[in-house]
Amino acid sequence: MAIGERSTRGGWRAALLVLVLVACGSASPASAEDYEPSQAGNPLRIVAYVIYPVGVVFDYLILRPAYWVGSQEPFKTVFGRTD
Repeated sequence: MAIGERSTRGGWRAALLVLVLVACGSASPASAEDYEPSQAGNPLRIVAYVIYPVGVVFDYLILRPAYWVGSQEPFKTVFGRTD
């Protein structure tokens, strides 16, 4: 680009930046719904609170060691694992 020529890419970037800043500045804060204790406590969410720690223990005690064993020779070749 010669001296004195203007870049249109820089103009678009600046305009986009201004547009994003204006959009972020004009956004109103979100309001949360009121908490209703009588409607809270989905049974599936309560079951998930109980099952999640069991899944984490299963992952650390069984799945991760099994993955490690499968990534070592000769199991790596037997299972066809490539790096």
